[in-house]
Amino acid sequence: MKKAAALVTGASRGIGRAIAIQLAQDGFFVGVNYVRHCEAALEVVELIAAAGGQAIAAQGDVGLDEDRRQLIQRMLDVSGRLDVLVNNAGITSPGRRDLLDLTPESWDQVLGTNLKGPFFLSQCCAREMIRLVEDGVQPWGVIINISSISAYAVSRNRADYCIAKAGMQMMTRLYAERLADHNINVYELRPGVIASDMTEPVREKYDRLIEEGLTPIRRWGQPDDVALAVSAIAKRSLPFSTGECINVDGGFHIRRL
Repeated sequence: MKKAAALVTGASRGIGRAIAIQLAQDGFFVGVNYVRHCEAALEVVELIAAAGGQAIAAQGDVGLDEDRRQLIQRMLDVSGRLDVLVNNAGITSPGRRDLLDLTPESWDQVLGTNLKGPFFLSQCCAREMIRLVEDGVQPWGVIINISSISAYAVSRNRADYCIAKAGMQMMTRLYAERLADHNINVYELRPGVIASDMTEPVREKYDRLIEEGLTPIRRWGQPDDVALAVSAIAKRSLPFSTGECINVDGGFHIRRL
């Protein structure tokens, strides 16, 4: 039987990069998806190869239907199976406009990448996972959706982003219920304040908030924190859980008096 395979979207940098490297360490053949940052994706592939793992760089915009189909087909052509899909690719709200100034163009762009893209990539992937499980090529499948604390913590200058992330929770539950009979489990991971390119412009703000006690664990989250949670799920350490949301947020979700 061929090595288990995982496709990680938006894997050239930040959280996706850490996830791809961790899954390779776990023994998965990894598809390192990217849109524009080819050199960064190839660097991830080289790091994985240097450590004895296997990976390919796979270009594709999850917001585009044809790219989604090609991504799945590329993985199948190279690995022969697809055990894990990690929907990590995402963009922030362009310009971070107040919600009263939000434009339809921004809405379409953000929801196209952050919600529509993962939904229909999961659909395409699920169809293939069902076939592969029924044919005995692989024993199970896992879909992991990387959400955000913005699913419930409002940012009025990122309304489109918040709504897209909130939608991921229902998307996770829908796919979890639909795919359970096929031995395919679906999860939502909800990172908190994670050090990345996306949060770099607001580093000073969050340095102050974390110091003041924004989270019980008073430090920035790191991409590796998310990658380790993905690793546990991808290795089927939670086989009797599906549709679950796992917070990776330093305790931000805890309501305190």
